[in-house]
Amino acid sequence: MASPPGADRPLVVVKLGGSVLTRKREVESARPKVLGRLAREIASVPRAPVILLHGAGSFGHPGAQRFGLARAPERSATPGERARGAAIVATEVRRLHLMVLKELVRAGAAPASVPVATHARNRDGELVDLDAGPFSEALAAGRLPVSFGDVVPDDAWGASIVSADTIALALVKALPVGRVVFVSDVPGILEGPPGPRRSVVREVTEATVEALRPTRGAPDVTGGIRGKVMAMRAIAGAGADAVLISGLKDGELPRAIRGETVYGSWAHARPPEPAGESRGPRPLAP
Repeated sequence: MASPPGADRPLVVVKLGGSVLTRKREVESARPKVLGRLAREIASVPRAPVILLHGAGSFGHPGAQRFGLARAPERSATPGERARGAAIVATEVRRLHLMVLKELVRAGAAPASVPVATHARNRDGELVDLDAGPFSEALAAGRLPVSFGDVVPDDAWGASIVSADTIALALVKALPVGRVVFVSDVPGILEGPPGPRRSVVREVTEATVEALRPTRGAPDVTGGIRGKVMAMRAIAGAGADAVLISGLKDGELPRAIRGETVYGSWAHARPPEPAGESRGPRPLAP
């Protein structure tokens, strides 16, 4: 297989959060201006080896919650009911995915859609297998692989959710990823009481995880901000840097892709664990 363009530069995984792409408290409501700008910023970094992931936001979370796809099936539920819910949510998420692809093409990029529904498998709501081959093949062809949190086959539940954060962690374990950039509607992990004076946690530690409680408000079947912090810690344990930055501030994303130190919350890569020990926590359950 030919080496992908920019193979001499570290591979970067960018995850555009549903909170920055959509209005999460409104059903299927995108932020087209923000999406367009982020697409242009990604396309503006020439020859950068990037894998792009995006969340579902208001296009997927409400349906996933309604049909219970992030938890074990109810005893009263039939396999047909869950399959129907999985089909509906998968269709909803793909509407946002098509918007992302269109904006990338408009910005001059060459995106290659890589839906993980045919390349991943869950068991009891946890990722147990992901084929990274389609991502590598797209990169080798000079394309920008684009994937998203999706509904995937589940050995125990029939179907369940795999989040884009979980996909990012799996890619770090399978490919030579140097950095994962999480793009949100906030400038980092916020600490302190709600209000304008909340500060950003600059270094994400285990204490950061313990201090966070599940968030309330808009539906989120992928763990909210606590799940994000756990994913960042797991990514650092797997050997890549992880950073959470704001996607509402012009110019931050291309700087992060180029390898610059940008303002946000960082989980820096930790030394590999001794041979025979786990390389980090198992992929996070949605």
